[in-house]
Amino acid sequence: MKNSVNDVMDFVKEEDVKFIRLAFCDAEGKIRNASIMPGELENAFKNGVSFDASAVGFGKVENSDLFLFPDPDTLTLLPWRPSHGRVIRLFCDIKYPDGTPFELDSRNVLKNAVAYAARNGITCNFGTEFEFYLFKLDENGEKTRIPCDNAGYMDVAPDDKGENIRREICLTIEEMGLSPECSHHEEGPGQNEIDFKYSDALSSADHAVIFRNATETISYKNGLWASFDPKPLPDKSGSGMHVNVSVISEKGEDVFDSFVAGVLKEVKNMTYFLNKTEQSYLRLGEMKAPGSVCWGNSNRSALIRIPASKTGKRFEMRSPDGKANVYLVYALIIYAGVEGVKNKLKLPAEQKENAFGIAGGDSELLPDSLNAARELAANSKFIGKFLDEKFITG
Repeated sequence: MKNSVNDVMDFVKEEDVKFIRLAFCDAEGKIRNASIMPGELENAFKNGVSFDASAVGFGKVENSDLFLFPDPDTLTLLPWRPSHGRVIRLFCDIKYPDGTPFELDSRNVLKNAVAYAARNGITCNFGTEFEFYLFKLDENGEKTRIPCDNAGYMDVAPDDKGENIRREICLTIEEMGLSPECSHHEEGPGQNEIDFKYSDALSSADHAVIFRNATETISYKNGLWASFDPKPLPDKSGSGMHVNVSVISEKGEDVFDSFVAGVLKEVKNMTYFLNKTEQSYLRLGEMKAPGSVCWGNSNRSALIRIPASKTGKRFEMRSPDGKANVYLVYALIIYAGVEGVKNKLKLPAEQKENAFGIAGGDSELLPDSLNAARELAANSKFIGKFLDEKFITG
């Protein structure tokens, strides 16, 4: 069900809403927001709310006025705020003063990718699996790297000390319209995973941003902090953001293999956007985090895994991590996959063995550093075709 501007205005009046958070993501995917009072909402829908773009890495100080236009269909109540004087959040489109879309609005980049796929008769649905660590805070409330427990994969309480927090996270985000499917302790000490039911690309990406923010908020309320860093503990399992994708052809054609082949073809050029920190490259290539460009059925060492499933065919992309801008991750997967379909690409041979440590040339391996990944992206015709160069040059 779509919300109209009038629906949001009525909700604000009827539900005692006192603050509206206008949310957006910067180029790195970090959530930002400005709060307005209900009396300003109608004007925000009509004329937008200005902000200093240079303060969040969007351009130079001498030309820094941009405007936030709330999307009424993204109305979300923040359950952890007071029940009287409630707080809602709306995701926003970012535009120039003349009304044209801002090229570094990553949410709009994903909208364009979805439209590009639709023009080519393809629809993609996405579901995410987030891994994260829960660390203790010190007596001053500052962050430490001390895990909240020493439990392992799918352990239970009392060893698993994140059980109640995961439960609270799942119940909270369910109130916010998300659909968590599964949660459990992961392999690392204090490491957790929460998975989501699939949805359309834009809703799924919005939900991913909401989830990260809700998880950080609820963890802090419980005296811990949630880390989505890809490799927070050097000798323990890294944390990924596994992206599950299903592909539907309007013509009923089987385009799955060509779509996956397109993603494999461009994944090295995309890696700069899938793995955005130096720490990301400490995770890749070990402990079930892929380091080579390959695919396999049920093979968790492969970059793309085709899971055994009774509910429809999908692929799981295992290289992205939780510090990436999820809008750009989804957009690039869509663009690469559609290009694969358009060019009728064939899948390479399946990787049936453990892919860690396999021999091969550079074409088989992901870049091993952030600088190497940036250079590949900067020189990629594929990236240049679909993303503004400012996403690389700043």
